[in-house]
Amino acid sequence: MKVLIRWTYFFNKKGTASFLSEWLEAESALAIVEDLEKTGRVKAVEFEDEAGTVWTKKELVKLLTEVEDEPQNVTVFFDGSYRKDERLAGLGVALYYTQNKKNWRIRKNALLHQLESNNEAEYAAFYEAVKQLEELEVHHQSCVFKGDSLVVLNQLSGEWPCYEEQLNRWIDRIEEKLAKLHIRPVYTPISRKDNQESDQLASQAINGEEIFGKIQIEKKEL
Repeated sequence: MKVLIRWTYFFNKKGTASFLSEWLEAESALAIVEDLEKTGRVKAVEFEDEAGTVWTKKELVKLLTEVEDEPQNVTVFFDGSYRKDERLAGLGVALYYTQNKKNWRIRKNALLHQLESNNEAEYAAFYEAVKQLEELEVHHQSCVFKGDSLVVLNQLSGEWPCYEEQLNRWIDRIEEKLAKLHIRPVYTPISRKDNQESDQLASQAINGEEIFGKIQIEKKEL
């Protein structure tokens, strides 16, 4: 969960100044506010989440305690690989998230038959990622989706139009499931180099190597 901090700073008797932070993980935001409060000059602190909801410090602490055992701070990498002559598609998904103050990673791939193009394989990989979020019971939060397919990310975000009926059906399925889970997607294009993990998973799937695994990891810079 990411939030903005708004606060007012009182300096001597000369007046006040208002400040707005950048987007921060809620836990980091709380730690910063606690440090600011040590000055004795910080007043009127509030936090705003990505849905526009405003929280007091007490309310935010309570919320984080309540959702501690739920998956949070989710980042998803996805990629699709396509073998045209056999009409085989390999899907690769890597999910990173926190739960119970620990960092976790899930890797998943899948093999699909009878798809028509590499773009369709990319959409299928994105849909597989959303299915994994559903199984993980991720809901009512923003999730970052990272991939090297500008077609998928820009069409899903509405930046580019989609004229292919087949791809529009994938868009409808993805948007329906995201709405059902109340997930606010953040679409982030990355280079193929930065997407090597999910690319490898997709290639392994198309070569017949099925992978699924969940492990606890150290904090990863995403």
